[in-house]
Amino acid sequence: MKIRIAAALASVLLLAGCASLPDSSTPQAIGTIAPSPVTGEVPVPMPGREPNLLLRDFFAASTDPENRHAAARQFLTPAAAERWDDAASTTIVDKVDVLAEQRNGDTATFTIRANKVGQLEPGGSFQATEGNFEAKIHLRRADGQWRIDELPPGVIMDRPQFLKTYQRNALYFLAPSENLVVPDLRWIPARQENLPERLVDLLIAGPKSVLANAVGNELAGLSLRAPVTKADGRTEGVGIGFGGVRIDFEGAQGLDQRQRELLASQVVWTLANAEISGPYVLLADGKPLDERFPQGWSTTDVASTNPTASVSAAVGLNALRDGALVSVTDTGAQPRPGYFGSATSLESIALSRDGKSAAGVSAAGQASGTVRTLMVGPIDGDAVPLLQGGSITRPTWSPDSGSVWAVVDGSRVIRAERDPAGQMSVQPVDSSAIAGLGASITELRLSRDGVRAAIIVDGKVYVTTVERNPDGHYQLVNPRPAAVGLGSPAVALDWSGGDSVVVVRAASEIPVVMVSQDGSRMDALPSRNLTSPVDSVDASPTTVFVGDARGVFQLNNNDPAGDRYWREVPGLTGVKATPVLPG
Repeated sequence: MKIRIAAALASVLLLAGCASLPDSSTPQAIGTIAPSPVTGEVPVPMPGREPNLLLRDFFAASTDPENRHAAARQFLTPAAAERWDDAASTTIVDKVDVLAEQRNGDTATFTIRANKVGQLEPGGSFQATEGNFEAKIHLRRADGQWRIDELPPGVIMDRPQFLKTYQRNALYFLAPSENLVVPDLRWIPARQENLPERLVDLLIAGPKSVLANAVGNELAGLSLRAPVTKADGRTEGVGIGFGGVRIDFEGAQGLDQRQRELLASQVVWTLANAEISGPYVLLADGKPLDERFPQGWSTTDVASTNPTASVSAAVGLNALRDGALVSVTDTGAQPRPGYFGSATSLESIALSRDGKSAAGVSAAGQASGTVRTLMVGPIDGDAVPLLQGGSITRPTWSPDSGSVWAVVDGSRVIRAERDPAGQMSVQPVDSSAIAGLGASITELRLSRDGVRAAIIVDGKVYVTTVERNPDGHYQLVNPRPAAVGLGSPAVALDWSGGDSVVVVRAASEIPVVMVSQDGSRMDALPSRNLTSPVDSVDASPTTVFVGDARGVFQLNNNDPAGDRYWREVPGLTGVKATPVLPG
């Protein structure tokens, strides 16, 4: 006997985004996971419940971690409740089947089969996984009631129920430059009124292990002197509605002015992006953290580290057309002055974050085959060759516009850095940690904070951490899958914001998707007006640009869902071109 626990597939997609995408399918409207209050409702054992239904209720109750999963332990016999090691692991599964193996009088055995979609690590970090899950669970009837008597260690959560009871929030830590904050995504099973203190506790505990050597944390070593309250000291409804929050840190008196500003940036952006309203009254051992803000901080006070800020509007849209760089305006596209605007053989190009420099890959046929050259220089000036290879990926610039990265011949990651005299020197990047992922790296894009890199290896998408060693050299470490279940090979990608990546896949249906950098979410973007193949993408926090068979199109991330579709970019209508934004 087979009993389907998961909701209908359409409902799952609406809740979770696209768990997996087919090579070709009817386009589906799949929404993003928007922050919303958790339900807080978990089932309790119902008298006379059949064993298969009791198992379903047990999985739903397992989403409540309070008191060592006390809600779920109600479904176990006393002996099993004593033995169960709920801390061993937390596995998120989808498409759960319960198969009755044996039922004899007062005993029953069921096999649980499902698709793995992730592991929830300590502190709420999500690790995307794939594969099959199978386990046996034994039940016993005592006093007329079925209870679980034997089960494997660890917690199993059905994905739709997990998404109903957990919230995804971003903790913010400091980029090495200290000019930006870096998102660290966490899934938190807290009621909204407990959320502010939970988030601050997680900030104090520090970043997840894969980011530990790449970011800073001004809350390290601090503690809370008292529970978090509303700004005026009230203890009811903290984090809900208006009234702000009041947070008193112990151990912050020794911080200098700059450290206090950075601490405030971390706290304010973490709470603001969790939809916890200000003012944010921050205290250091009972006194204002900064005498300038005794009544509390706002996001305006920490705007210099805004994680959603974009330089694209200031620089404007450019495009690669017929092997040359053009500037795009509402009235048309005009070649840029200098080398990049007069070239005829550029295959890809990237602009520095400040829009002053460019790095392009030029191709030239030779007797031995096509040779590609990485050219770097002022955007409207002359360029110099840096290196050659059989293949060179689209370049990508660091946040400070001081270095450009690329992958040569599918495996050699390089970084070209500008010295104080303005000269560029090429340095190798240690990529040994990603060497085992596949044969060829075809795309590498640095995040806008420079702490992560999104890469495509043999058509699969990964996110790695960028670390700077004490000797000044860089390495790519801790690769994690970010688009499990993509269905078709990835052909291009770019960062939309600090926590999401736009991926173009080799498919006629649903060619563009948005994935979370931790792999917890995959959302299909609209396909209306696009013509296959879609082969390029560039993005900002507000807008996604793609190049397809007919021209360049843009999608506004702020458009209402019912009016969200790809619009042609004026000046590039009917022209085969590649959109180019800073980065």
